[in-house]
Amino acid sequence: MEKRKLGKTSLDVPVLSFGASSLGSVFRDIDREEGIRTVHAAVDAGMNYIDVSPYYGLTKAETVLGEAIRSLPRSSYTLSTKAGRYGENEFDFSRKRILGSVQESLARLHTDYIDILFLHDIEFVEPEIIVEEAFPTLLELKEKGIIRYAGICGLPLQLFEQMLPQVNADAIISYCHYALNDTSLLSLLPLLEEKGVGLVNASPLSMGLLSTRGTPEWHPAGDRVKELCLKAARFCQEQGSDIAKLAVQFSTANEQIPTTLVSSASQRNIMNNASWIEEPMDHQLLEEVLRILAPLNNETWSSGLAQYNTNINTTLNATKEEQA
Repeated sequence: MEKRKLGKTSLDVPVLSFGASSLGSVFRDIDREEGIRTVHAAVDAGMNYIDVSPYYGLTKAETVLGEAIRSLPRSSYTLSTKAGRYGENEFDFSRKRILGSVQESLARLHTDYIDILFLHDIEFVEPEIIVEEAFPTLLELKEKGIIRYAGICGLPLQLFEQMLPQVNADAIISYCHYALNDTSLLSLLPLLEEKGVGLVNASPLSMGLLSTRGTPEWHPAGDRVKELCLKAARFCQEQGSDIAKLAVQFSTANEQIPTTLVSSASQRNIMNNASWIEEPMDHQLLEEVLRILAPLNNETWSSGLAQYNTNINTTLNATKEEQA
């Protein structure tokens, strides 16, 4: 699988990577063996950058992932996890909790270092907490060699615009902002390039918006967004194609975006995703789908503190089902 450089780090990451949130049964119940087989299929297919968090499934995702990777050579995969968010409304970015959280993650993941540690969904706490205590703790862990690189993640793009000038992040995770229905992440690329920050794009299916099954009830998007995304998905189906295939191809085609995370606990789905990016994209179908979705104009939803959400045209709050 094609690899790209992740910012100024020494990491070369595959254009399509494995998001392990599904291993925590956040979308459907999965058993341990199914999850392990899926991880092995992803690595075998070249998706050997894996991202997880203790928040996903309340540590289940890390536990299952740890069982899957303990039999693999540590050099065969790149691993990131997160700290700071541990439940729907449970946030703790204190130095003490981050240090403890990392040790817990290392134990669950059966490794002695993390390639990238991200502060998870930092838009929910005051920026001073991140700048003055949380991020300096990551730098301390980096200096000790417990983590190789330090990053931040969250939903609002304004979050990164405000925080990146204040913290020396190696990488960020942004989700739901580079997909068929929303390409607003492009506006952040000049800042990332200027600072040499590595970009991990997540959720090319916009947390289930781009699906013929219809959007889950918990999804924070507005009704119009859900309706048009469903219309686009059904259009693809009528053409004998799958919008998931088009979405994955679209998100990985942009060479300015090093890697895109997809999450599934299905071995078959992961193998499909990996094979899709080797196939040529149907540009005529893409043009029609983008035409259907054009009225959305990058419409998103709010998440976290109001100060990070002043540029969006919806007042919906983020929900516990967000899996960044």
